[in-house]
Amino acid sequence: MNTVYSINGPVVKVKNTSDFSMLEKVAVGEKQLVGEVIGINSDETTIQVYEVTTGMKPGEPVAGTGAPVSAVLGPGIISNIFDGIERPLRDIAAADGVYISEGAQVSELDTSKKWDVTLKVAVGDEVTGGQIFAACPETGVIEHRSMVPHGISGKVVFAAANGSYTIEDTIITVEDESGTRHDIKLAQRWPIKTPRPYKNRLPIHRPLITGQRVIDTMFPIAKGGTAAVPGGFGTGKTMTQHQLAKWCDADVIVYIGCGERGNEMTQVLEEFSGLIDPKNDRPLTDRTVLIANTSNMPVAAREASIYTGITIAEYYRDMGYHIAIMADSTSRWAEALREISGRLEEMPAEEGFPAYLPSRLAAFYERAGFVEPFGAEEGSVTVIGAVSPQGSDFSEPVTQNTKRFVRCFWALDKSLAYARHYPAINWNDSYSEYTDEFSEFYSDNVDPDFAPMRRRMASLLAEENKLMEIVKLIGADVLPDDQKLTIETARVIRVGFLQQNAYHKDDTYVPLQKQFLMMKCILALHDKALAAIQSGILFTDIVATGLFDVLVKMKYDIPNDEPERFTALEAQIEKVFDDRFAGVNGS
Repeated sequence: MNTVYSINGPVVKVKNTSDFSMLEKVAVGEKQLVGEVIGINSDETTIQVYEVTTGMKPGEPVAGTGAPVSAVLGPGIISNIFDGIERPLRDIAAADGVYISEGAQVSELDTSKKWDVTLKVAVGDEVTGGQIFAACPETGVIEHRSMVPHGISGKVVFAAANGSYTIEDTIITVEDESGTRHDIKLAQRWPIKTPRPYKNRLPIHRPLITGQRVIDTMFPIAKGGTAAVPGGFGTGKTMTQHQLAKWCDADVIVYIGCGERGNEMTQVLEEFSGLIDPKNDRPLTDRTVLIANTSNMPVAAREASIYTGITIAEYYRDMGYHIAIMADSTSRWAEALREISGRLEEMPAEEGFPAYLPSRLAAFYERAGFVEPFGAEEGSVTVIGAVSPQGSDFSEPVTQNTKRFVRCFWALDKSLAYARHYPAINWNDSYSEYTDEFSEFYSDNVDPDFAPMRRRMASLLAEENKLMEIVKLIGADVLPDDQKLTIETARVIRVGFLQQNAYHKDDTYVPLQKQFLMMKCILALHDKALAAIQSGILFTDIVATGLFDVLVKMKYDIPNDEPERFTALEAQIEKVFDDRFAGVNGS
């Protein structure tokens, strides 16, 4: 029998054994704690334990399972709340109270609940791995499509009748070429650190619509894309992800609370359970999976929570859904890697993080993508990872390495957050590499002028940033009127367009068409004012018209379902210039 030789926090070693394989799931100690083999040599086996090892002694037994750490994938995942190793927290709370006891033995999914199953195949059909063989309503908005496990193909020799079944009932039996029969159920297991396969990787061509102007217009993210949301304490990382989870046009949301404060995760759970999905007037939890791994939970389980979440996302992607993952935050995950690396006595790299931090980050973000699954036309996983740099220092290793592997960077700014400018995304430090790829989408679905106007808005903000350096030194009075106009237009863009009120019924979510019309009005006023200035009109006279303040308030004054009022607003701009500055060329 294999026994524990040494214990160092979550790192346990077993001497003189060759019974275990790399990344094998093991049961450690008398309480059978969940562990994973992370190192093997001729003298000892190193195990990472995903639970608290307090009270464990040398000599306690260690047993292998012969399989890697895996997630159970089947109906019952949506609306559930799991810990980092996919144990349902509601069931644990019912059995053990508010704190998770060591070695808690609960089934990942409810084995007694029956699902109304409709078969998609019949006896005699040929099936392959990834093909959908049955479906059942998992929630009011998500149909669960059960797939043949990868690696199994052949002829269906048994198919159950349509009806109610548990996840442990055999739904179909498949006979492969060798004559071996495989009983296939509604649930299957998949190793969390192995990406699920797909037929083809498709080119990214569609944005993930969020209804947040600073994202959709200025720094869009693709369906199947990756984004980082770095920001110090109090800058609004979690609230930004809440807005995205509620309003983005993904089919399923996977929210991973990785190492976050317990009270913050409690707030997430309470808010999500109380939110009504604006798309279908049902609870938002009907299309949400929550993985809660708070800061007082075992540190090693933070690593598993990230992989568990993205495995669940890939599973629903393979059904043909578009998934958005909110990982909050990858910095806490990296800190877990650092702690375990230290206990393993590995050579530290920058700021004590292990040398393999970049490769682990890359492996996580590379599991995002827009693909053609084996059983559907298309599906995608979009990964949005929050990063929590200490002291808002974006030069620290986690932020810098994350920037290498994502194509969208939404830099949260503490000064904006303290000024109550939300989302506190700094337009000078942020970027999106997807912008040019969406020009055709914007042209076909919104307006051909969308992309050119967006570029002009970005140019005005960049010009304002340069001018403000001069203003700080010598004041605004010395600037020529056209540069004063640039600063005033940029103010309208910042306050009237980029700043958004999550508690206002029309401003919390803004459709792309309204975003375009707002841009159009802002730039129309800028062009009108610039022509007037070039014709001799004073900038102060133009500001006195009050039109700039009218545009700042248009996001509140014009409802989302009345786009025709923007035409009237443009006409108002024309009329004011004609009445006030009659006879001036270009007005």
